[in-house]
Amino acid sequence: MIDFEWYRSFLAIYKHNSVTEAAKSRIMTQPALSQHLASLEAEVGEPLFTRAVRKMIPTERGKELYSRLAPLIEALEETTVGLRTASMPAPKVIRIGSPSELYGEMLLPNLKKFGLGTVTYFGHADQCLEDLKEDRVDLILTSKKYLEPGIEYVRYMVENFVAVAPREADVPNVRTLKERESWLSGQDWISYGLELPIIRRYWREHFKKRPQIQPVHMIPNLNLILKAIERGFGLSLLPTYLLQRSPSSAWKTVFEDLTVSNEILIGYKTIRKHVVQEFVNDLLAISEE
Repeated sequence: MIDFEWYRSFLAIYKHNSVTEAAKSRIMTQPALSQHLASLEAEVGEPLFTRAVRKMIPTERGKELYSRLAPLIEALEETTVGLRTASMPAPKVIRIGSPSELYGEMLLPNLKKFGLGTVTYFGHADQCLEDLKEDRVDLILTSKKYLEPGIEYVRYMVENFVAVAPREADVPNVRTLKERESWLSGQDWISYGLELPIIRRYWREHFKKRPQIQPVHMIPNLNLILKAIERGFGLSLLPTYLLQRSPSSAWKTVFEDLTVSNEILIGYKTIRKHVVQEFVNDLLAISEE
């Protein structure tokens, strides 16, 4: 009869490619873990790993067994966590990872509606993902969907971007895409990042090419980009929700029919879904108001 612990030992060896490291992760002695593997291989009838110098290489049979076992074991562990925490009170504090501008415009005005405390960590999408993976936050708001095992996403909102220029900018009354692209390419640009996020998508969607521009300023904060535009430093692309909440006579939109959208997602670990679900539901309900 197969012991369930043999499976867990097998998965640990597969993950670490080492009996020594697997034993440490399972808080077992190396001989005991090796016995688990030997017993499982005897039950299966063939080797699950090829022994190399300080490394365990899975055989084809080992790979097949792993692909079948991993989802089942993870599901069992998640069920155990759910049973253990089902009777626990909902958390009084939710830890959030988010870009500062999105938090300031969309979450901050609604904090009182959530009925709990929050701890927020600001950062770009990559940093927020790392915080989530390392359990520094419970959920993140992000514009990037990473294919990471054990992380789920739900759509939070769609933000629409439009070109914004200083009020005194001399914008020609042109209609063709070629003329518009020519004028835009000749302006000073302010970018959120060196890789031209959003700007590249704007160019691809409307002009079917990569932008041939070199930003004059790189400012990784949308609110500060708007302030720079108001001071006449150049053009940029900004979300319409930010413009609606920051009316000013110092800027104007350019070619308003040329917009580009960006999906904002809520990301969280599947294993902690029970912890964040109520808060996520509240976020979604508020976004639809």
